Amino acid sequence: MSIADRWLLPDGVEEILPTQAAVLESLRRELLDLYRSWGYELVIPPLVEYLESLLIGAGNDLALQTFKLTDQTTGRLMGVRADMTPQVARIDAHTLNQQGPVRLCYAGDVLHTKPSSLTASRSAMQVGVELFGHDGVASDIEVILLMLDTLLAAGCENIHLDLGHVAIYRILAEMAQLDEAQEMTLFDIYQRKSVPELAEFLDAHLADSPLKAKFIALSELAGDQSVLVKAKTLLASVSKEIEAAIDDLQTIADTIRARRPDVSLYFDLGELRGYHYHTGPVFSAYLPSVGHSIACGGRYDHIGEVFGRARAATGFSTDLASLIKIKQQSPGLPVPLVFAPCSDEDSLLKEIAHLRGQGIRVVAGLPGQTVLPEDMGCTQQLKWQEERWVICAL
Repeated sequence: MSIADRWLLPDGVEEILPTQAAVLESLRRELLDLYRSWGYELVIPPLVEYLESLLIGAGNDLALQTFKLTDQTTGRLMGVRADMTPQVARIDAHTLNQQGPVRLCYAGDVLHTKPSSLTASRSAMQVGVELFGHDGVASDIEVILLMLDTLLAAGCENIHLDLGHVAIYRILAEMAQLDEAQEMTLFDIYQRKSVPELAEFLDAHLADSPLKAKFIALSELAGDQSVLVKAKTLLASVSKEIEAAIDDLQTIADTIRARRPDVSLYFDLGELRGYHYHTGPVFSAYLPSVGHSIACGGRYDHIGEVFGRARAATGFSTDLASLIKIKQQSPGLPVPLVFAPCSDEDSLLKEIAHLRGQGIRVVAGLPGQTVLPEDMGCTQQLKWQEERWVICAL
């Protein structure tokens, strides 16, 4: 690498400069305080773990997104976390080992081998919450409401909430008695929403099955709340579990509509994001100005089994770095920066300490400094007037 290129960062890896870093840190603190007010306790998992612990129960998608390295002490494979959710599930199931509902929150860096979308970064600061130990729809609603409050705190407007339920597809796939390879093929077709391929697959494998029409219906059940009415008519008779899943979505929709009437709801029962990981309701938030989901989550019961204790679980996460790009678009008052002259005068030092103690930003001049205060970003200065130090405009 030439000297001229040594400053370059890898593709998809970003640095955060002072202005953006200040906004990010302020939002991080605000969100963690928000989660604390809802009863969520902060945990800080390690950046790297042994690969078996980091990926177990999380599906192949996460394995492909995880950077791997060898531990020089033990020779075992380790991974740099690409998602903090499995780590928090391990903490709940094994380390804390508490009974009843447990609410945990987190904020930390994650790293991906590839960007999740064309505009996404490979390095992100993931923030989110997980609620363990309750398998009812009330906990899903709590997490969704907290996700929406997170986006509102970041200045998001015109939020669109996409709701689905992976259990519906799971039940249909089990009833169709597809083998593993066939189920993966069908899953891939639904992911790509390829209607012609779906018809070909069903003609080849379920031509004489009454479930063929159900799989076709599932691919078409996307739109406004009328989708749930259609789903009741077309799918509820298949099994009580599917009827219960549709009822859960109806309960979630009714609650969100009542408590967050400004949020637009969209339903996609053929959405299988995180299929190998999630087990129930899944949800994603979108903004008109952003081409990918800005936050997402869902229910992932039983993941704790791999850590020795099965636990119902639901949660969501988002990327703080993406959120601050939205927050910075919102107008806000400039934060003043006060310049103090270079001096060892005791009264000046006391005044600087006093102002900083009040949360006011003060930068002190240095000996021989030639840069003007305004070139340093200062908007005010300390001056000695009437026997005291006073903040004045530059």
